Amino acid sequence: MYYQLYQTQADLMAPFRAAARGMGGMLRHFDNGGPETFGVRQWTAALELLASTGITHLRPPFGFTTVMVGNQEVTVEEEVVASTPFGQLLHFKKDVEVPQPKILVVAPMSGHFATLLRGTVQVLLPENDVYITDWANARDIPTSAGRFGMDEFIEHVIAYQRHLGPGGHVLAVCQPAVPVLAAVALMAEDKDPATPASMTLMAGPIDTRVRPTEVNKLATEHDIGWFERHLIDTVPWRFQGGGRRVYPGIAQLSAFVSMNLDRHVKAHVDYYRNIMGGDSMRADAHRKFYDEYLAVMDLPAEFYLETVKGVFQDHDLATGKMTWRGRPVRPEAITATRLLTVEAGRDDICSVGQTEAAATLCSGLPAEMKFHHLQGDVGHYGVFNGRRWANEIYPLVRKVIDPERGAAAPPPAEKQLPVMVQDAAPA
Repeated sequence: MYYQLYQTQADLMAPFRAAARGMGGMLRHFDNGGPETFGVRQWTAALELLASTGITHLRPPFGFTTVMVGNQEVTVEEEVVASTPFGQLLHFKKDVEVPQPKILVVAPMSGHFATLLRGTVQVLLPENDVYITDWANARDIPTSAGRFGMDEFIEHVIAYQRHLGPGGHVLAVCQPAVPVLAAVALMAEDKDPATPASMTLMAGPIDTRVRPTEVNKLATEHDIGWFERHLIDTVPWRFQGGGRRVYPGIAQLSAFVSMNLDRHVKAHVDYYRNIMGGDSMRADAHRKFYDEYLAVMDLPAEFYLETVKGVFQDHDLATGKMTWRGRPVRPEAITATRLLTVEAGRDDICSVGQTEAAATLCSGLPAEMKFHHLQGDVGHYGVFNGRRWANEIYPLVRKVIDPERGAAAPPPAEKQLPVMVQDAAPA
């Protein structure tokens, strides 16, 4: 019921936000920066603030058109190389002479689109042949497409990894660390030739019994029936996925905003002040961040509920109880895939030690194939976006992908995407 109420409110506000956006843009042309146009600037700031708080359910563009490969600028084209009703495998195709390592970036299915990892892809692109899981918004998936739970997620990862072929690599950001580790374990046990040569798990909930965060504690305060009764709703019939049971993206967004409400309020106050002060660079950075942050997608109900129960309540992977279509998942079967785990010292979503637990589970890997990095000075979002990711974390990813390569040169500072509300972004 609350989904329909939310949608009604959003529909009512949409024309006002559209009008505010148009009027704000028009008034901006009358502002000469002088004291005589101070009132115009106030109205512009207020209108743009109203326009910027609207939530959308459309995926923003990745926006990559060119990238510097060495000293050469090359064209980037997005091509869909595999697809199902629940998502597509997106390839950032580049015209380069020398083959680059193929890497599958597995985006979280946690309320935001894959474009949340734009900064991750931006840093990977110059030296790697990048593919990403571009998950679909569940409210746009007809009920006739069937269910999508943890088994189906793992199945997609395996299929996409096979598309890359032998010698590929995989990088998972937050929530998909569990299904990615499971997928690699299954492929390794089957001696699948497409088993990735390296696996990077970043800020992922491999074992949430380790230093539980407030998010982890919330998941254990109620039984799974409570989550189904209070957080699962039905897509309104006006949408293509009408009738599908989902965990609405707006619910996830609300949860994460409430975790860092003071930071979000401050960010919007600063946005107003930056417009008033004529600081267009900071105002643009705010707009770019929140255009992405407020673009939400719904999750299939079965995937959300199975994640809460299997990952956060029962700890199936960490306790050796996880199965895939009835088959046991055995991380110890991984014997030839280099493992890198990355954690953030100020992560209030996935605490220190939860991701590193993967090294213990992968007992079949020799010590020299396991690597861990703790980035102490960032929050959750800073692990895969921003300056620390580009300058300090990516060089480690680069080395685990190809141990023969030296340290990576960091990208120019002006090309790096800013990190806004560092601890607040979900994944």
